[in-house]
Amino acid sequence: QVQLVESGGGSVQAGGSLRLSCAASGYTFGAKCAAWFRQAPGKVREKVATLARFSTYADSVKGRFTISQDNAKRTLYLQMNSLEPEDTAVYYCAAESFVQCSGTYWAAFRYRGQGTQVTVSS
Repeated sequence: QVQLVESGGGSVQAGGSLRLSCAASGYTFGAKCAAWFRQAPGKVREKVATLARFSTYADSVKGRFTISQDNAKRTLYLQMNSLEPEDTAVYYCAAESFVQCSGTYWAAFRYRGQGTQVTVSS
């Protein structure tokens, strides 16, 4: 049974950094599509970053967030720098056996975590 568990969320002031982790059991990320999504109160879930053979980012986080993975640890990461209050949301990781992440959306991923809260204060 595949399970994804996020950690690393918390409260931070604007300009600060956090690193989110997504630990997988029963699954190896490899070169398959993995992604981070986020959902702020009252807003639709947003795809923040993806990683397969290359990484992609939402315009709102480009240059500030970095997605990476450690296959030996079966862990996906999201390094978030220069955080802004607008980054406040619940962050979720997701994984699927797609060879690329282009055009993917939340419901397309079979494996999804429960989320970790990130709160950025001004």
